[in-house]
Amino acid sequence: MNSELQQLGRREWWLWFSAFAVTSLSGIALLLTAFPSLFLHKEHFFEIRYDQARWGVLCLLLLFNAWLIYRQWSFRRLRKLLTEPAAEAETSFPSAHDPARLDPVTGLHTRASVEQCLGREVAYARRHSTSLTLVAFHLDDFGQLSQHFGAAPCETMLKEFAHRLRKASRGSDFSVRLGSDDFLLILPECGLKDAKTVSDRLGTLETRVSGEDVALTYSVGWIDYKPGEVPSDLFKRAGDVLQLYKKASKDTLSSTLLIQ
Repeated sequence: MNSELQQLGRREWWLWFSAFAVTSLSGIALLLTAFPSLFLHKEHFFEIRYDQARWGVLCLLLLFNAWLIYRQWSFRRLRKLLTEPAAEAETSFPSAHDPARLDPVTGLHTRASVEQCLGREVAYARRHSTSLTLVAFHLDDFGQLSQHFGAAPCETMLKEFAHRLRKASRGSDFSVRLGSDDFLLILPECGLKDAKTVSDRLGTLETRVSGEDVALTYSVGWIDYKPGEVPSDLFKRAGDVLQLYKKASKDTLSSTLLIQ
């Protein structure tokens, strides 16, 4: 949407530049009609009288102004169509930015608070044939870290991870906490390649807890929107990916315990 608005803005600037150029040339032409002697010689390529030239310029200027008004009206109508969906979403879905419906620890969206926003992004992707990608994150050892360090230090880790998500994403993206150790990034107008670039920005997460340097590892998966899907389909696919990561984490932990 932002790119379409920028393109519309450039077209409006060109329209005003054209209006300035045509008005300036018309003014010069009308000024020349004040000198009848310029129209008395047959060898000139224009063989019309000065009064005919004046009326001709005025008629052309009138037609141009009519076209200019039409173009301004069409640009305003197009801008309204581009901006109305966002305004309607803010009116019909204020809970997306309602602090009462955000996760109290991380300040991120919850599934309940972002589900309708995802529906709006799905509708936009379907209507304009744009990309939409979800990035699922699972904190691999968060359960064990919580048992080892306690709740308060782990909340600090979660806040740091949430901060990294916000820093890595764009202003139009949505960061979601799905569960205690599951997170989601909703990336409108973003393909898989760009989504991987966004997730790579998080890098490694290391924090100091109770005098120890702790590395918080995570697994990441990408879910791209497919035509015909609804928000529940995307959430289900993200949930399936996260379940695989949880199972892998448990299997790794069980193997470690058996070895010990």
